[in-house]
Amino acid sequence: CSRWEEEKKEDGVKWMQLEHRGPYFVPPYEPLPEDVQFYYDGKPLKLSLATEEIATFYAKMLDHEYTTKEIFQNNFFHDWRKEMTSEEQEIIKDLDKCDFREIHKYFVDRNEARKALPKEEKQKLKEEADKIQEEYGYCTLDGHREKIGNFKTEPPGLFRGRGEHPKMGMLKKRIMPEDVIINCSRDSKIPEPPEGHKWKEVRFDNTVTWLASWTENIQKTVKYIMLNPSSKLKGEKDWQKYEVARRLKDVVHEIRAQYRKDWKSKEIKERQRAVALYFIDKLALRAGNEKEEGETADTVGCCSLRVEHIQLHPQLDGQEHVVEFDFPGKDSIRYYNKVSVEKLVFKNLQLFMKNKDPTDDLFDQLSTAFLNKHLQQLMDGLTAKVFRTYNASITLQEQLKALTNPEDNVAGKLLSYNRANRAVAVLCNHQRSVPKTFAKSMQFLQQKIDAKKKEVEEAQEEVKKAEDEYEDTKDDKAEANVQKKKKLLKRLEEQLAKLNIQATDREENKQIALGTSKLNYLDPRITVAWCKKFGIPIERIFNKTQREKFAWAIDMAGEDFEF
Repeated sequence: CSRWEEEKKEDGVKWMQLEHRGPYFVPPYEPLPEDVQFYYDGKPLKLSLATEEIATFYAKMLDHEYTTKEIFQNNFFHDWRKEMTSEEQEIIKDLDKCDFREIHKYFVDRNEARKALPKEEKQKLKEEADKIQEEYGYCTLDGHREKIGNFKTEPPGLFRGRGEHPKMGMLKKRIMPEDVIINCSRDSKIPEPPEGHKWKEVRFDNTVTWLASWTENIQKTVKYIMLNPSSKLKGEKDWQKYEVARRLKDVVHEIRAQYRKDWKSKEIKERQRAVALYFIDKLALRAGNEKEEGETADTVGCCSLRVEHIQLHPQLDGQEHVVEFDFPGKDSIRYYNKVSVEKLVFKNLQLFMKNKDPTDDLFDQLSTAFLNKHLQQLMDGLTAKVFRTYNASITLQEQLKALTNPEDNVAGKLLSYNRANRAVAVLCNHQRSVPKTFAKSMQFLQQKIDAKKKEVEEAQEEVKKAEDEYEDTKDDKAEANVQKKKKLLKRLEEQLAKLNIQATDREENKQIALGTSKLNYLDPRITVAWCKKFGIPIERIFNKTQREKFAWAIDMAGEDFEF
């Protein structure tokens, strides 16, 4: 029996024994050297330690787009002033008069110096980091030594948030032992807090899998120290997630028939549920309503859509019954899509929107809880989220079947794989902003392509010359030369094709994030099976972290695996 399939524990119990060292705390603040100064209104100003530390957070980000945003500046300045001494508050009243450039330069130079260190120095730093990893980065869980995911507390700094987050720029405070709850087993060696400190609480709760937790000050969300994704506990959970999604495959036809029937229900509540479910199934929308406590950004999912988030077009771009979606989704990422829907869905939406204001709920009688309760009755373990996993995985599998050409070389097959993965990322609306280095790296690639084209042209000339020579002499040496030149030409043409594939791949991928779906929504066994079937090395698709996380799938799946 493999370590993924050891004896099962009773329901709700996650471990019998858990021992660890507690979190590793970020080292204390190191003051700036005397000759690095902060200027206010053109004059140097010596800051108190706490105020200086927060100034360095802002200074480090000067070359970042964030510090140009007004909301970031205002939040930062407000929080910074709260931490100042009363003397400093008297002087520092205007962010525009603050000059952080010297501090910024100090950190840029320090980073450059670190990069330029000789190899031995770098090795020494690495050994120190490894020592911390050895000491704090592992725990013992039911007799297995398991790797911990994030064993360090998050350093203090300025909150960034994703998308256009209203709290960006606020001060993320330093985590102290007094903020931390430790979780371990009663009989274990309980971790010691750093000297002069004590833990907020120590508890022995084996129905949860976290080792330590604290509440961060900005969103008031609870942060956890968890096991590494490669651990047995996480691997099992991951595997179970995809098994639930595979079970959905067997009943999805009945569920679809059911929600179609419910579009005509006498109960408006059931109609709303059926239309929402159609969106969740067809468009892989998130359910919504499961926003974390303290998430103040106005983001919505399917169940929390408002009237203002959709527009109905009886006719648009040659299609009938088009719904135009435009709303801020998770992490304030905009979801924009125009979809032709079935006539009954369209009619129901018209009904749901009747006599409502733009800010009213579209599905005013629906909650995620009501929807998930219904789904649980249709299939054990089914929630709205499972549809996203199911639709993502099934899309990858179908696209791989449709796009992979067994005759292609490895580069061609990898392009097909990335195109299949892109189809999933588009379905799930996983966007990224165009990388800063994109234009530069594309330009570099284009130069390589141009140079290779020239080589190909020269090789074509060479082949022609060799053929002419053979025509004249008809001797064996000249014939061998023709073959040699042709072989070289073929190799160069293959290299050119490979570069062109790379360029296509990069261009198509510039605004799409593939990693999110790869880590969270796609059954890794689909990829493992595809690699085995077409002889593609798994490391061409999964990096080291992903290979560790998906060890269970690499062990398990043969080339015939079907999701």
